This record gives sequence, structure tokens and C-alpha cells, in this order.
Amino acid sequence: MRKHHNGLKTAFLFGSMWAILLAIGGLISAGSGKSIFIFLFAGIGLAMTAYSYWNSASLALASMDAVPVTPEQAPAMYRIVEELSAKAGQPMPGLYISPSMTPNAFATGRDPQHAAVCCTTGILQLLDERELRGVLAHELMHVYNRDILTSSVASGMAGVISSVAQFAMVFGGGNNREGGGMGVLGGLLMALVAPFASMLIQFAISRTREFDADEDGARLAADPLALASALKKLERGNDMAPMESNPENNRVAAMMIANPFRGGGFARMFSTHPPMDQRIARLEEMAGYRA
Repeated sequence: MRKHHNGLKTAFLFGSMWAILLAIGGLISAGSGKSIFIFLFAGIGLAMTAYSYWNSASLALASMDAVPVTPEQAPAMYRIVEELSAKAGQPMPGLYISPSMTPNAFATGRDPQHAAVCCTTGILQLLDERELRGVLAHELMHVYNRDILTSSVASGMAGVISSVAQFAMVFGGGNNREGGGMGVLGGLLMALVAPFASMLIQFAISRTREFDADEDGARLAADPLALASALKKLERGNDMAPMESNPENNRVAAMMIANPFRGGGFARMFSTHPPMDQRIARLEEMAGYRA
């Protein structure tokens, strides 16, 4: 299994999110004249990080109305995951199916011992067994690379930043006339810029991890073209049957193997997923494929 050496990059990105959170606390402290806000928002960040860590699986599965399945209910899914887990020398995760017709899959859980892999009804109907094997190998590598923890914590912190930034607009200009605050304009800018910067950092983390899971999953399944074929079908399938955008679905979207929302051009630029054509090209290159 290849080492991608993304630990330093991820640590830097998380450090940037913490810096944004503390900057918001500093702004509100300056506006209100009370330094307690710096410590308050640092504490909120720690609490939300811990909550996301321990509850990532249950939150994601509940958002998708996913239910556990038995080998009798999903024989192909069970057989594939059992084989790939044994090949990787890792514990088998819990298997779930979501009733959504949007063709997609995701993995969740804080570590391989507390992991779950979920497929939607749509993806089970769309893909053949070889393509499904490629997708499940991709999701298992997210688990083994600890990507679920990374994305869950990033998502939790992004939510905190978006929420507390709204307070900056209210409290940021409190003491402006006495020279102690940044003013209403400063608070407004922080309320707009901080969530956007946090979103971009979250996207950077997610996109890097998707490329790595594609490569590692293709190696685990020993079939890069199977995953490439699945991604082609998933891109078309998600455009034809997109997921409804709402806070719960948006929270899980970054974990999914394909962008579940319809959109192109500008919307694709700000997707949590890398461009599908780039992912497919990398997989075909791994297989030595030439069109």
C-alpha cells in the first residue's frame, strides 16, 4: 500500500481552520472588550471536533436513513467486502444500505474497528459486480487511510466556523467608536469570508483524499479499469437522479464517492470532489490504458 505523505498537508489545513476560528474569537473579543470569547470559541472547536470524531458514523448513517443489511439481503456486497477486508488484513466494517435512488456510496467511522460502508439502492441497481467491487475497494481505503476521521473533523469545524462567524457580524463592531473593534464592516467581512475560507480548506482536504482512495482502492481490487468504469456510470447517474440539497445531505456529500448534486461549470469548481475526468484518466493511466 502506497504512502501518500499527506499528514503534513492535512495538519497545515486543520491549523488554518483553527486559525480562522480563533480569529473570529479575537474579532468578537475586540468588539465586545471581553477576551473570554477567544477561549470560548477555542473550546467550541475542541468540543465539536471531539463530537464529530466519536459520532461520525451514526450521524452520517442517520442522515441517509441507512439500515444495516445481512448477507442474505445483500450477498454480492457482503461477499466483496469480506474478500477485500481479508486481503487487506483489516476487520470487516458494518454494511448498510440507504433507500436513496441517487447512485452513490460512502464509508464512515472513526477507525477500522468502528467503520461502516453504505451503498444506496441506486448504486446497487446501476453497477455490475465488477464495478461495485471497485467502488467498495475505494471506500474501504478511505477507512484504512483514516480519511473518515479527517473529513468528519473538517466538516464539524467548518460548521462551527460558519455558525460563530455570524456572531462576528453582531459583536464585531461593538466598540468601534472607542477604537476597540473592527466596526460593522469588519464584522460583516468576517461573517462572509471566514466560512468561505473554511469551505475551501475543507474542499482541499476532501479532493486530496479522493485521489488517494482511487489509487489505493484500485490497487486493493487489482482492477483500476473497474473503478474507472464505475465512475463514468456514477457521473451520469448522479446527473440523472441527483440528491436533494439540504443541511443533512450536504454533511454527507463530501464522504461520497461521487458528487451527488447536479451542477456544472462554476458549481463543479467548488465541489468537494475532484473533476471526474481527472480521476478516470489517472485510473486508466494506472492500467496502462490508451484510448
